Amino acid sequence: MDIGGLLKKTMQSGTNSLSEKDSKQILKTFGVPVVSEKIVFNKDEAVMAAEDMGFPVVIKGMGSKLLHKTELGLVFLNLADSQAVKNAVCEISDRSGSDLEGFLIQPQVTGRREFVAGMFRDKQFGAVVMFGLGGIFTEVLSDVSFRLAPLTLSDARGMLEEIRTKALLEDFRGESAVKSDQLIQTLMGLSKIAQEYPEIAEIDINPLIATSSGEIYAVDALIISGKNYESEEFPVPVDPVLIGNMFYPKSIAFVGASSQFGKWGHNLMAITVGRGYDRPVWLVNPKGGNIAGRRVYKSVMEIPEPVDLGVVTIPAAGVMDLIPQFQEKGIKNMLLITSGFAETGDQGKLLEKELIQKARQAGILVLGPNTMGICNPHISFYCTGSHVWPEPGDTSVVAQSGNMGTQLLAFAEKQGIGIRCFSGSGNEGMITIEDYLEGFEIDEKTLNIMLYIESIKNGRRFYETAKRIGKKKPIILLKGGRTRAGAKAAASHTGAMSSDSKIFNAMCRQAGIINVEYPTDMLDLSAAFSSLPMVKGNKIAIMTLGGGWGVVTADLCTEFNLKVPELSPEITAHIDTMLPPYWSRSNPVDVVGEFDNNMAMGILEELVKWDGCDAVITLGLIGRKNLLTRVVESVTKADPLYPKDVLNTISIQVEDFEKQYMKFMAELMEKYEKPVFGVCISFDKEEQTVQKIEGHKYKGVVYTTPERAVKTIARMYEYSRYLDS
Repeated sequence: MDIGGLLKKTMQSGTNSLSEKDSKQILKTFGVPVVSEKIVFNKDEAVMAAEDMGFPVVIKGMGSKLLHKTELGLVFLNLADSQAVKNAVCEISDRSGSDLEGFLIQPQVTGRREFVAGMFRDKQFGAVVMFGLGGIFTEVLSDVSFRLAPLTLSDARGMLEEIRTKALLEDFRGESAVKSDQLIQTLMGLSKIAQEYPEIAEIDINPLIATSSGEIYAVDALIISGKNYESEEFPVPVDPVLIGNMFYPKSIAFVGASSQFGKWGHNLMAITVGRGYDRPVWLVNPKGGNIAGRRVYKSVMEIPEPVDLGVVTIPAAGVMDLIPQFQEKGIKNMLLITSGFAETGDQGKLLEKELIQKARQAGILVLGPNTMGICNPHISFYCTGSHVWPEPGDTSVVAQSGNMGTQLLAFAEKQGIGIRCFSGSGNEGMITIEDYLEGFEIDEKTLNIMLYIESIKNGRRFYETAKRIGKKKPIILLKGGRTRAGAKAAASHTGAMSSDSKIFNAMCRQAGIINVEYPTDMLDLSAAFSSLPMVKGNKIAIMTLGGGWGVVTADLCTEFNLKVPELSPEITAHIDTMLPPYWSRSNPVDVVGEFDNNMAMGILEELVKWDGCDAVITLGLIGRKNLLTRVVESVTKADPLYPKDVLNTISIQVEDFEKQYMKFMAELMEKYEKPVFGVCISFDKEEQTVQKIEGHKYKGVVYTTPERAVKTIARMYEYSRYLDS
């Protein structure tokens, strides 16, 4: 079959739709199981075809302009004899008029389960394959799954698993399970068509009927040719090495420096100098003079030494004039804080486009505009709108909302999560989120990536880059604009549109991106990835100071598709020697309020080394010192004569135990390469989620609630499965 010639002929005819017959022939060529059929042109031919085929049959009107045959009343089902066939042909002829090109005769395929499959081209991500519940419920229930083409067999299987009504694929009310190999073959065929024929814009197979024996048949299909978005122009990629250089400036000029407290030109200079950046800093303002005891130059041309980075805070109208000055001075990097560009509307977009074009021609790399700044704690370089200064670490952060980004930095600083670098990417006039990813890919200090995004410039590039990086470094992503209200806010904020959230979520699953819903999830995962061994399975052991807490945590594990296995006889026997005879003898292990330090650590080791579990959650053993502080206060007030040395001794013992316990956790993780997640019984406002343990490569990670620990484990396990796929 000459598919290319057929598509060309269809487009030349002025219609973009292939006939049902031609659509099915193409699908059949690629392994899609289609129902047998015959084309006829009058009543007599229809009757002969039906008799040869065997009743009952289906008759459909056929024509390139007859796209919605059911709605037009051109589909007749369950025709049981020749007279019914004749009547149907007459009805179709009357309703179709001059658009009728013939009749399609098919055997009546019966089945109570109907599915839908198809392919379309998304403007951002290119070819997307779809599968879901079909028939009349397709639009009502919207129970569908997506994957970007090309598909792997794993992708196709995942699509079948994701629909809410996947029980219909199994043995169902006396009908055999659907032949999943036929469905997978259909999805793989659609993927292959998308790859080989970019001129095909859309394929719709609905319904895809499952018979009582589980056989699959495509009984209706439509192929539409059209625009291939993959040929559209996207932003020019930026060399990742150049991006890395921007975070290691050898000298900085603040263009728009100000002496007024609270202004950007004062704030950025203050945080940069105040936090210990020890390389040359120059101030620029047309008024000249002195600021903070430093000479202010009237232009960058007056600065007597080379300048590596220009931090620009002047109004948008004056930024264009800086380009020739930067070029002549040899300033290769511009951190453009200034707003008033694409985020303001059409005029701002034109101004931004012209600025970026001139900067690119001049060899100047622009980060922004409309950014909250950047930081690199490894060289004490903090240049952000908010005065937050997290410690050096291995988590790189990019946020398309500067305020969200600096809030994440503040949380990271508070919780002890080390940061490799941060960028508020702003409008991404030149450096896009895809560029940042490629920069992090080659950066040896980046071990984890955290992204807050509202839109992307090149969806296909983002997907392919993330999929490649995800095999080396986890990408934790929070997307703004998931709802209609959020999408509207994001568009006004970044000057860019968001793609459909279902397609975006599917892309994340396919690329191994850990797609979270809340900022705290990002930080919890970053804490775990940067501090603990990888979760390699979904079997969880739970150790709890109180029974109810353990029950709740076990329920949470089940809700997040984690298993809480029964203890083996061997481990039960070992714990029998440590706990009173009335202990639960089950997982979760309730230590029944015992406060014996050696007992707690002994049980923990039994659980960590147990082959039946992949991770351990320990509840309530950390944080008792905070409760004890209040106990001591109450006792002191109630009984002033109570020996203070006794109370002090108890407090010291509990605090020492918690330090020993955290150290022991680190030792066990190094010995058995399994993560231990702490959940504290009480959390002091000064304490951190991540606690360094001197002399050990792993750190203590303690969450305030069981659900935070369980959600983190579940997401880490999902990522571990991606690594193994």
